[in-house]
Amino acid sequence: TGHKQVVNNAAIHSSSHTIMSAEKGAKIFKTKCSQCHVIDASNPTGHKQGPNLTGLWGRQSGQAEGYDYTEANKNSGFIWNEDTLETYLTNPKKAIPGTKMVFAGIKKAKERKALIAFLKESTSA
Repeated sequence: TGHKQVVNNAAIHSSSHTIMSAEKGAKIFKTKCSQCHVIDASNPTGHKQGPNLTGLWGRQSGQAEGYDYTEANKNSGFIWNEDTLETYLTNPKKAIPGTKMVFAGIKKAKERKALIAFLKESTSA
């Protein structure tokens, strides 16, 4: 039973780590993203300068209803998940040349990971 306990503790640690990351990610979203983006399921077509991110997770880029995306974004083929968000949030203009998102990216890997954990938690359908 000792081995089982270690596995359970690892699972608990992993789960609490994800929660901590998502909490940090919420703060990062507020400071770095909320000027242009909102996550508001009650008004999915209520966009700001950038699109409402409700339903982002698992959706193809350029598909939020009622938002005027660039052709580059609509045609990028990105499906939003951990990997594509890691690439995009590192350097949006490099990831999708022609995007109108005027954001240099998040250089710190821990901040990107936390923000991605928050986005997964808050934008999954």
